[in-house]
Amino acid sequence: MATATKASGILERLGAILPAGGLLLGEDDRSFYGMDVYHAGPPPVAVALPASIAELQAIVAACAETGTALAVRGGGASYTDGYTHAAGGGLTISTERLNRIVEIDEMDATVTVEPGVTWAQLHEALAQKGWRTPFFGPFSGLVATIGGALSQNAVSHGTGAAGVSAESLLSLEIVTGTGALLKTGSAGSAVADPFFRHFGPDLAGLFTGDCGALGVKARITLKLQRVKAHAGYVSFRFDRFDALHEALRAVSAEQLDDEHFAVDAQIQRAQLERASGAGAKLGIARQVMDGSGSFLDGAKKLAKMAMAGDKDLALAPFAAHWVTEGVSQGEALDRAARIRALVAGHGTEMAATVPTVTRAVPFQPLTNTLGSRGERWVPVHGLFAHSAVMGFHHALQDYWRASAGVMEAHGIHSGTMFMSVGPNAFLYEPTFNWPDAQTPYHARVVPAGYLAKLPVHRANPAAAAEVKRMKTEVADLMAAHGSAHFQIGKFYPYARGRNEPAMALLRAIKAELDPRGILNPGALGL
Repeated sequence: MATATKASGILERLGAILPAGGLLLGEDDRSFYGMDVYHAGPPPVAVALPASIAELQAIVAACAETGTALAVRGGGASYTDGYTHAAGGGLTISTERLNRIVEIDEMDATVTVEPGVTWAQLHEALAQKGWRTPFFGPFSGLVATIGGALSQNAVSHGTGAAGVSAESLLSLEIVTGTGALLKTGSAGSAVADPFFRHFGPDLAGLFTGDCGALGVKARITLKLQRVKAHAGYVSFRFDRFDALHEALRAVSAEQLDDEHFAVDAQIQRAQLERASGAGAKLGIARQVMDGSGSFLDGAKKLAKMAMAGDKDLALAPFAAHWVTEGVSQGEALDRAARIRALVAGHGTEMAATVPTVTRAVPFQPLTNTLGSRGERWVPVHGLFAHSAVMGFHHALQDYWRASAGVMEAHGIHSGTMFMSVGPNAFLYEPTFNWPDAQTPYHARVVPAGYLAKLPVHRANPAAAAEVKRMKTEVADLMAAHGSAHFQIGKFYPYARGRNEPAMALLRAIKAELDPRGILNPGALGL
C-alpha cells in the first residue's frame, strides 16, 4: 500500500507533467477507472490522461523513479482484471486523449494510430478511402481501442480471413518501464518506416497479448487492404453441439468466410429480447439500408429479414452465422455456396438475418454488459484444439448438471458463444448472468435510454460469490482440457504449469523492460 508521502510525491510529479484537466483526482473518477466490466480493484491514486508520447514517457519515468505501479486502460471492455490494480497506491493511465489517426499511407498500405483510437473511429476513417484493416475490431469497437485489443488480443470482425488482432499488426512504438521509447520491426531502423514487421526477431509479438505488463503502447501501425464491395450471408440452425462444432471446423479448414460466430439458445433469447420493439427494429433497418451497396440491395435484405422474423432463431438450439466477401458478387456468393455445401449435412439453413445486420452494424453499444433483464454479466472463455472440444464440452455439461441446484437457488443463468479462430483453434465462451446491483461502470458505459428500461436489482453478495467460484472452476476445467486464452489479465492461469524455460525467458524480458516492476503488477502471473 502506498504511503501518503509516496502518493503525494507521484501526484506532485504528475502535476508538473500534465496540463490542467490531464489528471483526475476525484473519487468517482478514480473508482470508475479502477473497475472493469466485472470487478473493481483498489482505486488508483489518480488517473492520468496523457495527450502525447512525450507526456506518456514522462509519466512512466516518474512512476519508475517513485516506484509507483501503473496500469493502462483503453476502452474499458475487459473482464479479467486486465487493467484493475492488484494493490492500492497505483496510477491508472487512460489513453482516451491519445486518439489520433497519425497517417493513412495508401502507397504503402499502412495506417498508423495512437493507442486510444477506437476500432469504430478507424473503420469509419478508412472506409471513406475504400480501405480497412484485415481484422477490423471486436463487437465492442465503439469503445474498444486498438491499443487495448492488441494488449489483450481480440477476435470478431475479419477473424475468419485474417485471424486475431495481432495478425494485422506491422509495428509498435512502446514506452518501456523506464520511460524509454522502443520501436519494432522496420520502424526501428535508421530510416524509421513501419512497413515491415519481420525484420529479424519479431519484437512486436512480445507486446501482443501482454496485458500491458511489458510496455505501454504509444503508436501502432497496422496493415491495410482494399474493401471488397460484395458480401454473402449464411445462417444455419443445429440441433446438437457436435453438429455445430463439425460445421464450424469444416468451414474454417477452407477459410471461406471473413467472419462468423455461433451461439446457443440462451444467448439467442437474450439477443432477441434486446432487439425487441418496433423502435429497435426500425433503427436496425435504417442501418442495414445505409450499409447496403444500393437501395435495391438494401430493400431485398430488409424484405428477407421481414419474412424470416425471429421464429427461426427462437427455436434453434444452436445457430451459426457467416459473412463472405468477394471482389465480385459471384465470388462472395460462391464462397457462401461452398459454406452451405459443407454445412448442409449438419444443420438446417435459415434466413441470414443476423449476419446481414452484423455486417451493416458491426459495432454495438455495451448493452450486453447487463443481461436483457438487468442482470450482471461476465463471460469466461477457452481456446481449444478441435480434437479437445468435445471432451471439454461433455465435461462442462456434467459441471452444469452438478451445479444446477446452486444456479437455480441464486438465479444464475448461462449461455455460450462459439467461434473457430483459424483452422486450428475453437473458441468456447460461456457467460454468467445473475441478479445483482449495477455498478458505476454500467452507469457510465451503458446508454442511458437502454439502462432506464432495465429492472434494477439489489446487491446480491451470495449470488456474486457463487459466480466468482463457478467462473474460476470453469476456467480450471478449461485448463484441464488444454485451453489457451485471450485477455489473460490477472484471472487466467497463464504462468501455472507453464514450461519453465519459457517462463524464465519471460521473467528476464520483464526485468529488462521493467526493472522496477511497475507495469501492471500481477498481469500474466508476473
